[in-house]
This record gives sequence, structure tokens and C-alpha cells, in this order.
Amino acid sequence: MTDAARSLYIAQPALSRAIRDLERELGMTLFARSGRGVVVTAQGRRVVKLAKEALEAVHEIEALATQTHSGAGELRIASPPSLEPGLAGRLLPVYVSEHPGVRVQIVRCDGRDGVVNAIREQRADLGLTDLPVPADLVSHPLERQEIVLVSPPGLDLPDVVPITRLNGMRLVLPPPGSARRREFDQLFATYGVRPSVAGETDERGGWLTAIRASSASLLWYRGMSDQAVKAGLVVRSLDPALRRIIALVHARRRLPGMAQDFLAVAESGTAV
Repeated sequence: MTDAARSLYIAQPALSRAIRDLERELGMTLFARSGRGVVVTAQGRRVVKLAKEALEAVHEIEALATQTHSGAGELRIASPPSLEPGLAGRLLPVYVSEHPGVRVQIVRCDGRDGVVNAIREQRADLGLTDLPVPADLVSHPLERQEIVLVSPPGLDLPDVVPITRLNGMRLVLPPPGSARRREFDQLFATYGVRPSVAGETDERGGWLTAIRASSASLLWYRGMSDQAVKAGLVVRSLDPALRRIIALVHARRRLPGMAQDFLAVAESGTAV
């Protein structure tokens, strides 16, 4: 109940009262209460199933109405800046060529957490992010992307950098407490390295300039390396190689036809 109230941005007592009012209105018990909490009853599970089907139908009617009035539908795809070039450069051109009447809006998000929130809050139909994502979302893996080390020129490093060489290296990292920072911290702990933090930011647009100016390095996706090379930076692989699975994700409900078509296009041309 507490988690549900938090996700709805209401107080937990208000949610409990609303459920009791609904039970009185329906004349049935949706939750069995005990000293250890609440459990959904068989009737409650049936109501939830029918309510989800009704809401899905409402969403489909809204999408159909939007398409009818505008003459074209709109597909919203959430993506962090680090994956947007691959989305815009490879997936969107193919999709738009096959579905010229659909307008695609990229919802720019702050990392994986931002993509997940955009899907949950229905600000996006699909999301492009690295895995893992919470269990309430469905994921469709598309590819594996290598994580590489981007550095300014002149550093005395081999072409393939052992991860142990990150010990003491000046790195620009995501801010403390973020999901990506926790992953990096776990990686560093696994290999027993402690890099020197040269900066902590999620402002990816300025990362390349920042690392060139500060002589620091950055862990980034291989798919973004063209930008780094054009900026005069050096891209190196790591040993052992680090890879992340990139996937399209969405809520556990029936997708609008436009989103289903985009998934079909994405999955037909890529593989993990």
C-alpha cells in the first residue's frame, strides 16, 4: 500500500480510504486484510484484470482519436543522450521510411532511471535504454554495446587498457546515488580499483569538452566513439571487455499499433 501510494503521489491513508469506498460501491472484498498486510482476493484479481483491459481499450481509443484528428499518429520514444545517436541514425530513418505518416518524438531522459519514469508516467510509449530495468517493464534486447575508455591525447596508455589501470586514473563519473554510478562503483569494487574522481555530472552534452580540458577520461559506449574521435580524443577498449545490452522497453500493456510497428522494425534489423 505504501509503495502504491508513493507511485500515485498520494498519502497512504487516502489510498486505503479510496479502496474501502470502492469495495463498498462494488459490494465485494478486493483485499483481505491481516496483521501482516493485505492480500488481493480472487475477486480482486478478476477486477484488476478487467480494469487493465478497460484502460488498455481507453488508451487505444485515445490513440485512434489522435490519429483521426491529426491525420497522423505520434510515437513517443524515451532515450538518454548517450543512445540517441543510434536511435536517430539507424532505427528512425528505417521506421519513418516505412511509416511516413507517423510523427516521432524523442523524449530526452536522464539515464536509465529517466527512461523508466517516462514509461511509467506514460510520457513515452517506448524507451531505449541499457538493461536491467524493473520487472514491471517488458524489454526487447536489440544489441550489445561495448563500454570503452575515452581519453584526451597524450596519455601513456596501451591500445587495450586493463581495467586495473583505472586505479588512480582521473575519471568523469555520474553523480553519487545514481543508478549508473552504483554500477560503476560495483565494477570498480569487483576489480579492486579506485579511480580519482575528476568530475561528477550527468550533463553528457559537455562531457567531451570537459575531459579534454581536464585531462580526465570517461567510460562511454562504443556507439558514441565517432563523436569522441571527431573531437580529437582517443578511444580504447578495456580488458576484460565490458558490454551492456541495449533494449527497447515498454509497460506491461497492449502497445499502440505505431509502437508495435517500431518494435518490428527494430527487431528485424538487429540482434543481441
